[in-house]
Amino acid sequence: MQPRIKEKFPVSVNSLSVERLNSRRCGCSIAKGFQENIGQLLIDHFGFAEDRTFKQRYLIADQHWKKDTGSILFYTGNEGDIAWFANNTGFMWNVAEEFDAILVFAEHRYYGDSLPFGNKSYTDAKHLNYLSSQQALADFAVLIQHLKNTIPGTENTPVIAIGGSYGGMLAAWFRMKYPHIVIGALAASAPIWQFDSLVPCGSFYKIVTEDFKKSGAGCSETIQNSWAKGLQWLSHTFRLCSPLKTKTDVINFREWLRGTWIYVAMVDYPYEAAFLQPLPAWPVKVTKSKVTGIRALSSLVSHATHDLIKLSAPVSFIFSKACTEMVMPMCSDGINDMFEPQKWDFHAYSEECFKAWGVRPRPSWIPTFYGGKNISAHSNIIFSNGGLDPWSGGGVTKNITDTLVAIMIPEGAHHLDLRSNSPFDPTSVLQARLLEVHYMKLWLQKHERQRLSIGDHLLPGLSLLRLTF
Repeated sequence: MQPRIKEKFPVSVNSLSVERLNSRRCGCSIAKGFQENIGQLLIDHFGFAEDRTFKQRYLIADQHWKKDTGSILFYTGNEGDIAWFANNTGFMWNVAEEFDAILVFAEHRYYGDSLPFGNKSYTDAKHLNYLSSQQALADFAVLIQHLKNTIPGTENTPVIAIGGSYGGMLAAWFRMKYPHIVIGALAASAPIWQFDSLVPCGSFYKIVTEDFKKSGAGCSETIQNSWAKGLQWLSHTFRLCSPLKTKTDVINFREWLRGTWIYVAMVDYPYEAAFLQPLPAWPVKVTKSKVTGIRALSSLVSHATHDLIKLSAPVSFIFSKACTEMVMPMCSDGINDMFEPQKWDFHAYSEECFKAWGVRPRPSWIPTFYGGKNISAHSNIIFSNGGLDPWSGGGVTKNITDTLVAIMIPEGAHHLDLRSNSPFDPTSVLQARLLEVHYMKLWLQKHERQRLSIGDHLLPGLSLLRLTF
């Protein structure tokens, strides 16, 4: 079976449904307390022939800001409408007063309203050429300089980057590439090592399987046995409105089913949550206990009643990144995991990308640009990972140095630590948040000592970035 591009990108649990992503906006209201702003940014920060600009959206909340003691907590937006992430990253609100902080949520180019070429932004490779993590980080750097130039009293205010999933990867890389702009980063559920054989390609699906094994005896085995079932059985079991008729129908449905098991494992939260679909508390356990057998899924997720056309709808501006820089090898063997065997075949993957976009992916570019596992020269990054999160297999799960620290959350799903405090939070999540705050305070204390010893000064290097606000 050829690899499917749509599985090879760390779509956040805060991301939108296929239909919503295709319309780019989540349609959700902006959280109370935020002000929406628009800035003008260069489409290309690294070339000089392209001088066009686009509108970047960002949200800001300054209710807890204190000039003399304050900080800026900066969310590095990922693959979706920034209002969605602002509404689902309660950790930043929980600590804003403690840090006297301004909260900033920056929308990633090509998502939400931040479209460099309007509705043409995701039509072809030419228009998508400026969709990269490098361009996004430069956007964030320019935005921070703009804020410091326009908000009185923030000229020397320390900035901490925060992000989850792909946004967590960006937060870590932001600190690595722009250490003069952010004093530290909290990178939650950030699989920065899910590239170029840095970790085993089967780790992701093994963790998903372990989650279901923990839910009770026979759960993962039931799922494993379902893959060999035929058209009639699948149509009947999942009560599909449109019966499966062809081999392509089965392939598409099984790909959707695989993605659903992944999603349930990713959002295995200790309380009810609604992202792509409303799910109960601890949904993996409910899958086991609600119904004996594979049909448990249909009572959890209603997507099974959709037409297959809807199930397999492309999300252009996510999948295009998987065909350029975000090449994350994944495989399953059906022995150490509950999925159908699927080898990692880069050639087939590349051909699929070329057929879709006319481009070839560069599997070694991310490790080359950001350092792969050779990152010990950097500092002040927290890598938090949940033991239930399949993306933890590509994350940093052990301390690298005293300032590149890993926090493991055994009962945590995908960046649970960035969500609001809940009475249902496991102790390990509460402890993780306390430890994250502890490290962030250490960074701020060190920054203040350096400021007092050196004296107030403008951050170096930003004058090289072309401001267009």
